[in-house]
Amino acid sequence: MALAAYFYQAAVAFGLLIAVAHLLTPADYAAYSLFISISQFTAIFCFEWIRFACSRFYPGQEPGSEAAERMALRMEFAACAVLCILAACASIFFAVPGEIAVLGGLVAIFQGASDLHLTMLRFRQEFRAFSRLQGSRATILAAGTLVGAAIAPTFTCTVAGLLGGYVAYSLLAMVLTRNSLHEAASLEPSLVRKHFVYGSVAAGASVIGLLAPLGLKSILTAALGAGGAAGALLALDLLQRPFILIVSALQAIQYPDVVATYDREGTTPAFRRQLGGYYSLLSGFTLMTAAGLFALLQPIGHIVIAPGLREGFLAAAPFVTGLAACRALTFNMLPTPAHLRHRLLAIFLLAAADCVLLNAGAFAAGHLVGFSDGALMAGGMAGALVAMGFGVKVLMSLPFDFVRQPVVLSAIALALPVLATAGFDYSLWVSVGAGIVGGAAFCLFGLYSYFVTMFRPQAQS
Repeated sequence: MALAAYFYQAAVAFGLLIAVAHLLTPADYAAYSLFISISQFTAIFCFEWIRFACSRFYPGQEPGSEAAERMALRMEFAACAVLCILAACASIFFAVPGEIAVLGGLVAIFQGASDLHLTMLRFRQEFRAFSRLQGSRATILAAGTLVGAAIAPTFTCTVAGLLGGYVAYSLLAMVLTRNSLHEAASLEPSLVRKHFVYGSVAAGASVIGLLAPLGLKSILTAALGAGGAAGALLALDLLQRPFILIVSALQAIQYPDVVATYDREGTTPAFRRQLGGYYSLLSGFTLMTAAGLFALLQPIGHIVIAPGLREGFLAAAPFVTGLAACRALTFNMLPTPAHLRHRLLAIFLLAAADCVLLNAGAFAAGHLVGFSDGALMAGGMAGALVAMGFGVKVLMSLPFDFVRQPVVLSAIALALPVLATAGFDYSLWVSVGAGIVGGAAFCLFGLYSYFVTMFRPQAQS
């Protein structure tokens, strides 16, 4: 059910971006895209350290520790929300329009609050409430954004609608979970210190990770102009989301058990098998996601994308797909040993390497090949691939037993639509059809392989 909620959220987010791109002008869409990135950056900067601390320490290993952990998380969030409001007000003195500063600060706070609440539900294993709220949030935020854009197809009204959606969702979440937990506890400063030390470094990596696409968007906008970069920005917004949501879904289901087993048993043979299965799921589903997106890029570009954005979207989309797949693994799978062992420097350095190499690759490609949508994204993808090489070294620091067969089948599923694109100039729809059929077949083979090698043995045991 939790997995279905993530897939539903991915579908809604995909449709929302297409709808907003149709409703807004290219310049307004570029402003909307940058606003979303900046508000996400603010939410991560202010609140992500609390969410990381929650995912590592909540609800606690000792009986009765849940209430103390929850109190610490709530007080940490309240303090950071005040700082976020102060920062939004201060930005007015740096030529940021007042309404944009207020909207950005409030959106960041509501996003941080909803993310933390859902994370707490997930690690308490209240998957029914989590699934309902996860799906409801996607629906309500999409509806609010579209209502705002429909009332007046401008940047300001669209983000005001997004804020209205967050308010409505927060009220719903309060009603649905009002009877969840009532045990009280006093604030323990030692918990706050523990949360801050681990969470701040892990969140610092996320902040740097978000700076990478933000920097890439800045390079695109500076090189091509707001209108000229809109197609590539849409590709960047649209094609990263499926990877983020699907990998997050797998983490929601698998990672809490990985953490609990490691804390309880250490690096036993059973843990190595569990960790290898977790890595196999993340890598295989990332490759399947890339295969599905790559197979559908041309139909999406020619049928769904607005004509004014189509050329830039199609030029950038193949490289954005590769870039997003690399970064999904770099940020979610490769640093897992560092998170489990609290190797904070490795987490931070891997994120920094990804940010620097991605933007340096885009900048270098612009100078060597030319500042076009495709060239800039190709350079960014090359930088992301190099960063993955550093991440593999971190991955190998903790032994694991990798389940290879489904990942190999998933890689073939990706290779087929990529190779089929060679026929686009000859017969677009024949090539698309061959890529879709071949990719879908090997994705099904990969899913069956997961069932045989992992899911069925687990069910039998």
